Amino acid sequence: MGMTSWKLELTEAMESKGETWEDVEECTLSQEELEEKFDNDYGGTEGHPFTLWTHKYVYFPLCYDGAEWVGSAPRNPNGVALHHQGGG
Repeated sequence: MGMTSWKLELTEAMESKGETWEDVEECTLSQEELEEKFDNDYGGTEGHPFTLWTHKYVYFPLCYDGAEWVGSAPRNPNGVALHHQGGG
């Protein structure tokens, strides 16, 4: 954790699902907001809120005690249960 951007975090999250930026259909962040650096470590939230859609997944910010990262859920029903997301 430390300094990052949503572009870096989203790239990692999409790659873990076998997706790339070519798969993005819509994103609520501008290119400038995607590349803006913020501290995703514990404390206060600093990253912009967002939603990003690909053909298969919806990506969104998660936060626990100020630590921020990207969560995702299938865009359509697929019969696979999701693990708990967020902190706990």
